[in-house]
Amino acid sequence: MSAPRRMEPRSAEQMRLRVKLFHLWNLFRRPMTLGVRGVVFEPALREVFLVRHTYVAGWHFPGGGVEPGENMLTALTRELREEGNIALTGMPELRSIHFNRHASRRDHVAVYLITRFEQSSARKPDLEIAEARFFPLDALPAETTEGTRRRLAEIFDGTEITADW
Repeated sequence: MSAPRRMEPRSAEQMRLRVKLFHLWNLFRRPMTLGVRGVVFEPALREVFLVRHTYVAGWHFPGGGVEPGENMLTALTRELREEGNIALTGMPELRSIHFNRHASRRDHVAVYLITRFEQSSARKPDLEIAEARFFPLDALPAETTEGTRRRLAEIFDGTEITADW
């Protein structure tokens, strides 16, 4: 029986390379996507901001994917500006994270509640956004998606948070 093989210490550079290769291998083996959605809520009017895209049915919260090198807050800030001309004036509150099997087998969505914001101007329609505006919580458009309605119930009605979108 031979003695156990002694592992030689690796240099810091070798370890960094090994970690990078491991992460690259995992990217191809099991890539995950991460998105953010903002529940932009005007408390005084009890209104929520929704968008209707040109490429998917229904009314949704503004949001989108977290790009490589971005953190979730940066992605949320960018998406609010792009989809609603909305700027944060205070920290949003992370309310929940959901698995979105409707998008893909690897998609997750972080939902933020935003009550401190400014809208510089109404969002005009373009190739991505067909409409964007505020709606009273008790008068949402009929085409509001089920996932959007569930998130609103979780935040404002105390409904139990579900793991799935």
